[in-house]
Amino acid sequence: MPEIDDEIFQLAISDLSLNDDILQSEKITHSVKLIEPNNPFQAVQEACELMNQGILALVTSTGCAAASALQSLTDAMHIPHLFIQRNGDGTPRTACQLNPSPDGESYTLAARPPVRINDVLLTLVSELHWQKFIIFYESDYDIRGLQTFMDQVSRLGLDVSLQRVDRNVSRVFNDLFNTMRTEELNRYRDTLRRAVLLMSPRGAQVFIHQAVETNLASKDSHWVYANEEVSDADIMELIHSSLGRMTIIRQIFPLWRDTNVRCMRNNHRISSLLCDPQEGYLQSLEVSNLYLYDSVLMLANAFYRKLEDRKWHSMASLNCMRKSTKPWNGGWSMLDTIQKGRISGLTGLMDFRAEGSNSHVQFEILGTSYSETFGKDVKRLATWDSTRGLNGSLKENRIESSMQGVTLRIVTLLEEPFVMVAENILGQAKRYKGFSIDVLDALSKILGFKYDIYQVGDGKYGSALPNGSWNGMIGELIGKQADLAISAITITPERESVVDFSKRYMDYSVGILMRKSEEKINIFSLLAPFDLAVWACIAAAVPVVGIMIFLLRRIQAVRCHNSAGGHTSPSVSTSLQSAIWIVYGAFVQQGGCSDSILGSVALRIVMGSWWLFTLIVCSSYTANLAAYLTVSRMDNAIRSFQDLSRQSDLVYGTVRESAVFEYFKAKGTNPLEQDNTYAELWKTINKNNGLENSVSSPSEGIKKAKRASYAFLWDMAVVEYAALTDDDCTLTVAGNSMSTRGYSMALQHGSPYRDLFSQKILELQEKGDLDILKQKWWPKKGRCDLQSHADAQPEGRALHLHSFAGVFCILAAGLLLALLVAALETWWNSNHCHREQPKEDKEVNLEQVHQRLNSLLDDDLAHKQLPGQSIEISALDIGSMQPSQSLEALSARDYPSHRGLPRLSVTTFLQEGHGAGRTMSSGPGRNLPLPLSSATMPSIRCKHRAPNGGLFRQSPVKTPMAMSYQPVPGGPIPKASEPSHGTSI
Repeated sequence: MPEIDDEIFQLAISDLSLNDDILQSEKITHSVKLIEPNNPFQAVQEACELMNQGILALVTSTGCAAASALQSLTDAMHIPHLFIQRNGDGTPRTACQLNPSPDGESYTLAARPPVRINDVLLTLVSELHWQKFIIFYESDYDIRGLQTFMDQVSRLGLDVSLQRVDRNVSRVFNDLFNTMRTEELNRYRDTLRRAVLLMSPRGAQVFIHQAVETNLASKDSHWVYANEEVSDADIMELIHSSLGRMTIIRQIFPLWRDTNVRCMRNNHRISSLLCDPQEGYLQSLEVSNLYLYDSVLMLANAFYRKLEDRKWHSMASLNCMRKSTKPWNGGWSMLDTIQKGRISGLTGLMDFRAEGSNSHVQFEILGTSYSETFGKDVKRLATWDSTRGLNGSLKENRIESSMQGVTLRIVTLLEEPFVMVAENILGQAKRYKGFSIDVLDALSKILGFKYDIYQVGDGKYGSALPNGSWNGMIGELIGKQADLAISAITITPERESVVDFSKRYMDYSVGILMRKSEEKINIFSLLAPFDLAVWACIAAAVPVVGIMIFLLRRIQAVRCHNSAGGHTSPSVSTSLQSAIWIVYGAFVQQGGCSDSILGSVALRIVMGSWWLFTLIVCSSYTANLAAYLTVSRMDNAIRSFQDLSRQSDLVYGTVRESAVFEYFKAKGTNPLEQDNTYAELWKTINKNNGLENSVSSPSEGIKKAKRASYAFLWDMAVVEYAALTDDDCTLTVAGNSMSTRGYSMALQHGSPYRDLFSQKILELQEKGDLDILKQKWWPKKGRCDLQSHADAQPEGRALHLHSFAGVFCILAAGLLLALLVAALETWWNSNHCHREQPKEDKEVNLEQVHQRLNSLLDDDLAHKQLPGQSIEISALDIGSMQPSQSLEALSARDYPSHRGLPRLSVTTFLQEGHGAGRTMSSGPGRNLPLPLSSATMPSIRCKHRAPNGGLFRQSPVKTPMAMSYQPVPGGPIPKASEPSHGTSI
C-alpha cells in the first residue's frame, strides 16, 4: 500500500471513530503494511503476518500481480479480501486476470468497478459514425485490454489500426518522416484525422504537441482521449495543445456536485478534507484512493450489521506456514454480510452483488466548443453509465445565430402562471399561454424556429428513480422524445448531471402560501396584558390593603380615645368601606386620601407601599397593552421559515417527490446545518413519509391552503400568482426572497441549441423584455394588492370598537350596579325609618326651628348669657348626638366658656330668601341650653342625608343661613312649650 493510501486509510478510520452511530461503542483495530507496487512475494508475506496477529478482513491497494497472489491466500484461509486495483504512472487501466477459485468460492471482492472504457469507446465511435480510425497506446498499456473492443469493432466492419508509442515520442515522429515517403505520409495524415489515445495525461500532451509541430494534425482532425483518471488541469492542457476537435472520456462521481450531501453518507460524516473542494486535497487524490476510503466504510457497515444481528465471530488467528492450519470458520458469514451490504460513499453507490465486484460506474464525455467571446472552450457533451448507457448527443452541430427551418418538439407541464391552457378552438391543436410560453415565443421570434408542444404524461418535472432512470420531463429528454422542456423547471445538481440547462430567465425561491389571519374579536382584549391570576391577585390586594388601613385607623382611634380622656376625635374614625374606597381611588390614580387620614407613620408606610405597587402595576399594564395591541394588529405572525418552524398551530407541507421536497430533505438531514430550522421543517413535511402533510400536486396544495389552516411551501413565483389571482383575496405569501437557483429551459445532453438559447436569454434580460413579461403575469396591483398589504404593516392603524367594547361593558355594568344599589338603599331606608319613627311625631323644618329659637330667646333676653368663645354648631353635630343628649350637655362639654365677648353661630338649612342671620351672645360664664332633647328629636337619624352632609325631609333646596343673637342678662332658656312636636333636620 503506497503512502498516500496510508493517509486515506488513517483518515477513514478517524472518521469512523467520530461516528458512534455506525460502530456504537466499538472501535476498529487496524494495521497497515507498505509494500512495493508489484511484489507478490512481499504481499503474501505481510498478509500472513497480519493473519497470525488476528484478522477479520483484508483491504489491499496493489497491482494485478500482487492481487492474484493475495487471492490465492485469502481463498485458502477464508479471509474476506477487498481489492482496489492501482494503475501505475497514469496509464489507462486494464482488467486484472485473477485466478479462478478451486471450489468456486472467491473471497476476493473488487471494490473498483470493472474496466468499462472499451464500452464507452464503442458507443462513441458508433455515435460519431467513424468508419476508419487509429488507436495509439503507450508501452506500459496492456494491449490485452483491447481484445474485446477489437472483436466488437471488427464485427461492425470498422477499419481500426493499432500503433504503440514509445516513451520517446519525438523519435516516433522522426522515424515516420525517415521511413515514409510523401504519399505515405499524406495517407498517414488522413488516418490521423480520427484517432484514439490510450496514454497517460503527460504522454498524451507530448504526443499531441509533436503531431501539431510536425504538421501531422489538421484543423479538421478529431481525437479522442480516454482515461479514467484525468484532472481538470490536464484536460485544459490537452484542449489547448490540440489543433482540431478534442473529446475526452473520464470517470466521474456525480455526488460531489451536491453541496448538501457532499459530506454525509448514510449518517456518516466525512472529513472536510475529502468533501470540501476548497481544501484542495480532494483534487490531488487518485480514483483508487477514493475507493479505498469507501472500502473501509463498507467494512464498518458490515461490522455494524454483524453486531446488530449478534452473529459475531472471533477474529481469525491463522498460521500460513503450517499445512495443518484450518481456514477461518467465520469467513463465509463475514463475506456474505459484506456482499449483501450497500453504502453511498465518495465514489457513489458501492455493493458487491454483481459477481463479487462493484458495478456502479459513470463516465462523462467532454468536448471542445467555440465561442466568439472565450475562443476554444470545453463543455460536457454526454454521460455514460452502466445502467442507461449514453445520455446526450455527440454530433457536431454548429449553429451561429439562426434556427430557420428548425422545428423543436417541446414537453411541458401545466403550472400557473408559467404554462396554462389557452382558449382552444375545436379541431385545432391545443394552445398554451403563460410566462414561460411568452419567453419561448420571444426566442422563437428572434431565432426563427417553430415548435410542437405537448404535456408530459405522468405530470412530473423529473426525479431519479431507484433503478437509475428518470421520470417526468427530464425522462422525456433523456429518452430523446423531446428536444426541450419548459415550465417552472428549476436547475438542480442532479438534473444538471443528466440534461443541459440554458441560462436562467427568472430567479427562484421558496415561498409560504397561507390564509390571511382573521382578526379575533375579543371585547375584553384590554384585560389581556395580565394573566387571570395577576388580575385575581390585584383584586384581592385592594380589600386586603383596605382592611389593613381600617385596622390601623381603629388602633389610632383607640389610642386617641385613651389620650383624650375617653373622648374620641371625630376625624380619626373611618369605616371599612371608606378605607377600601380610599385604596381603590389610589389604585386608579384618582386620589381619595388626605393628610388627615394618614395620621400615623404606619398608615403612611402602608399607603406609600400601595402607591409604589400601583405605579409598577399601572406602568406594566400600559407597556404590555401597547405591545399586545401592536402584535394583535399584525396580519400574520409567520414571516419566515424560522417563524414557521417555531409554531405548532399551522400545519405545512409541499409536493411529494418534487425539487422543493428534496431541498428540505437535504437541508433538514444535513448535520452540518447549524440552525435546526430546516430539521424541524423536514420533520413536519415528511411526517408519515409525506403522506400526512404533503400533497401530490401544486394545485392541491393551493386549494388546501385556501380552505384550511395549512401553509403550502412551493415556488415563490407560483404562490404569489395564486395569491394575486385569488377570487376572495384571502391568501397571503411569506418567505425568503433570496435566490440561489433559477428557472431555466432543459435540453438534451450535448444539445447544439443550449449556447444559442442562453445568449438570446441574456439579450432579453439586458433589453428589459423579461421584466415587462414579469409585470404582465405578476402585476404590482392586481385583483389582490399584495404590495400595499405588506407596506401597511409598519404603519399605525386605528383601534376598532370591539377593542374597547370591554371598557364600555365595564362602565355599563357599573352604572347598572349603581342604579340597583340606589334602589335597594331607598327601599331599605324607607322600611327601616318607618319602623323606628312614632306615628304621633310631626316633622318641623329648620325654618320652624329658627322661629322657635327666636321666640324663646326674645322672651328671656335679659336673663341669658353665653360664653365668650364662638361656637359653631352644624346640623351634622346635632345629628351625631345620642338621643339622650341635649344641646345643653353638648354646649357644656365641647364648648366651655371663656373670657371675652361670647358669640354663638348656629348654622341650619333654610329655604332661599327666608330668614336672616343672627348672632347670639351672653355674658361670660353662661351656657346656652337648647330645648332639643330626645323627646323633641325622635327621628333625626332616619331622615335623608343631604349631599353636603345635612339632613332634610320634604324640603326644597336650602341654603345655610346664620342666626345672630344679642346677649341679654337673664336665666336659662325655658324649654319648648310644645314638646310633642318633633324636629326633623
